[in-house]
Amino acid sequence: MEMPVLISYAHAQAASGPGSIFSGEGIMGLMPIILMFGLLYFLMIRPQMKRAKEQKAMTDALQKNDEVITSAGIVGKVAKVGETYISLEIAPGIEVQMQKGAVQTLLPKGSIKAMS
Repeated sequence: MEMPVLISYAHAQAASGPGSIFSGEGIMGLMPIILMFGLLYFLMIRPQMKRAKEQKAMTDALQKNDEVITSAGIVGKVAKVGETYISLEIAPGIEVQMQKGAVQTLLPKGSIKAMS
């Protein structure tokens, strides 16, 4: 008599297994993962892409006599602008060649005189 009861419990457990991914339960199980990726995109990836775009626009717009700070902390005035390199005057008569990507900040005109 107890044997049919055990079989009915086993059938009941097998019938309540996980459903299809397209069922309501499957999608609700994926929602936290989808929300985490959305949050990651809006908090980390999108702002980084925006900063990279602004940095590229700034380096593309460099002109002679612009005052800049490089990523190494060198302050100078742009003497020459090439395709990928710039010539940076760091003191009267002293110029160094640097990659455009090394320029970190574009300073307002007259900033170097104000620093001295």
